[in-house]
Formats: sequence, C-alpha cells, structure tokens
Amino acid sequence: MSDRDRQGEVLIRTRIGRAVLGDSLDYMAAMDDHSVDLIVTSPPFGLLRKKDYGNEEADRYVDWFHAFGEQFKRILKPQGSLVIDIGGAWKKGTPTRSLYHFKLLIMLCEQVGFHLAQEFYWWNPSKLPTPAEWVNIRRVRVKDAVNSVYWLSPTEWPKATNRRVLHPYSNSMRSLLRTGYKAQKRPSGHSISTKFTRDNGAAIPPNLIALAHTESNSRYQRYCKSRGISPHPARFPAELPELFIRMLTDEGDAVLDPFGGSCITGEVCERLGRNWVCVERVEEYLEGAKGRFDKPVAPKGAKDVDDLGNYYKIPRPDLLWNGPPTEPLAADGGRRRPRRMPNAADETRPIDDSKALPPAQGDLLSVEQ
Repeated sequence: MSDRDRQGEVLIRTRIGRAVLGDSLDYMAAMDDHSVDLIVTSPPFGLLRKKDYGNEEADRYVDWFHAFGEQFKRILKPQGSLVIDIGGAWKKGTPTRSLYHFKLLIMLCEQVGFHLAQEFYWWNPSKLPTPAEWVNIRRVRVKDAVNSVYWLSPTEWPKATNRRVLHPYSNSMRSLLRTGYKAQKRPSGHSISTKFTRDNGAAIPPNLIALAHTESNSRYQRYCKSRGISPHPARFPAELPELFIRMLTDEGDAVLDPFGGSCITGEVCERLGRNWVCVERVEEYLEGAKGRFDKPVAPKGAKDVDDLGNYYKIPRPDLLWNGPPTEPLAADGGRRRPRRMPNAADETRPIDDSKALPPAQGDLLSVEQ
C-alpha cells in the first residue's frame, strides 16, 4: 500500500491522543470550528536548501502558509492560542537576511486576523557557527543561534498564566531577598517599590528561552536506530512546546501539531494530560515516533531548583575586548574571500589582499544553511 493510499490513517493511538499520516490542510478542513485550544508547531522553515522533510523557499513561503493560517483561525477556540517556532534564513549568495518570517507574522495578523500576544526567542547555546561562509571563513557575521517563536491568538485576551512556568530565583535575587532592598527609582526612571523584595518563591521568566539542542542518545533515537529508521532531522526540544502547553492550556484541553514530525508535542501532551493530535505526511517519521509511545509516557521527575549551574549565561560582549584592533575593516565588507582560515589572532595581523579571491569567484561560493 502506498503512502497516498494510507493518507488519513492513524498510525499511533493512545488513550488521549493520536498521530495521523496525511496532509494537515486536508485533516484540518474536516475539523469542527472552534474545536482546538492550542496549536503549537514548528513548520518547515523557508531555507535556501531543500530538506528531506520538505520546505518551501523563502520567497514563496508566506503565500504557501496563508491557507494554513486560515484553517488555524477557524479551528481555534476564541480564547485559544497559536504558537509557531520559525527560524530565519539568509539570502542566496550574500550575508544578508531574508525577511520571510517577519512577513509571515504580519500576514497572520493583518490578513488572517490573529493578534500577536507576545514574541519569544529561542536561543540554542549549542548551535553550530553557521553559515560557515560568513561566520567561520570571511568572519563578517556572528553565528545565527536564535529562532523566533510567535504566540498569537484570535483574541486580544487568550487564556494564559505565567504562574505555571516560573523560574528559580537567581543567586543575586536570593541575596537581595535576604539583605533587603531600598525602594527607589532606577536611572531609567522606573520606580522600584517595596513589593520588589516580596518572596514569591520563584521568578517570572523572560521571553528569551535558553535551550541547548544536544539530544544524542534519547529513547526516541535508540528506537529509531534499532529499527533502521532515519530520525526526523529538525526536532525541537520537548521543553519548548511544554512551556506553552503548560502556560496556555488546562488538563483535558485539545492540542494540535499540524507539522507533527516525530511527535514531540504529542509526547509532552501525554505527560501533561492534554488531548493531542499530530499530523505528519512522511510515514517514516511517524514510524520513528512510535518509539515515544511504545511504553507508558512517565511524568518528568522534579529538578533540583537549587542547581543554578544548569542556567545558560550570555557573556558580556566586552569580555575579550583588549583594546582597539590594529587592522582596519575590509573596505569591501568581506566580499573577497580569504584563502586561508582566519583565527582570533588574525585581528592583529595585516591581511594580504593579494591572496583573496576576486569578487566574481567569491560571489559564486555556496553558503551553508
């Protein structure tokens, strides 16, 4: 039986959820209006290079996604939410960025009728320094390590609470709570009241999500390896959808992931008691996803909130600034490609421009996405 013949077949079923093989537009078209509390997903990004899981090019991405946006709006409950994890892209052959993911957000708000509740940013500290051409070789850009995560809703007042996603206090805040704080105005003009020193047990998190994506030997990967299945190449860490599932839904609510992939969203919902549906059009990815549900999905154990060493910290940008560089910036903005790989010490060495590629050659070099 071909994949086409199996479209719409439920390949994974649990007491509260299911994973369906098929096109999510077709699946959503058969769903009732206002039947979903949360749609949380990471659609294929608008990258330059085609991926095995299928992705639309950046210049056509917004038009391609419009039909999905219309269905999302129709099936969401009035106070439901749509959460989209979307990565940026580079323009072909130049170290400049595509605006496709910003245009996507504007389209969803101005054409489909969503409201932007808040934008989040997922910082992946383990992200490789890509694109290598601009970051490692020509050294004219820093690595791209942040995805945008848009939280939208059909209403200006989606149901939500941040009390379910609090963070442990930092060491400095704990010290302040012990020693006290004098209520006063900050240099910015913001007034800090005496309520600032009230111990609420935990801190409200920011909209920067720090999650390293380093999964290498998970139950899912072991399952795929033992059966000769190729794991989905673009999984997001479970903590990402979990943040929004906790904050935006109650137990028993309905959650949909229309780009289901390896069903991470379903696994999280299974742990948290949310009804879920993942729709995925590649059968092999759902065959691998069965490894997430071949045994009962156990709740996560409590973490040691005193272990603040688990927090990722962003270094101050001036930590390695040891005085002004001796070498002036390249007048052509790095368009000519150096023949040898530069290193940190090169900042203080003269560059031999005679060893660079001419612009015509440099323009034809491929860029890693």
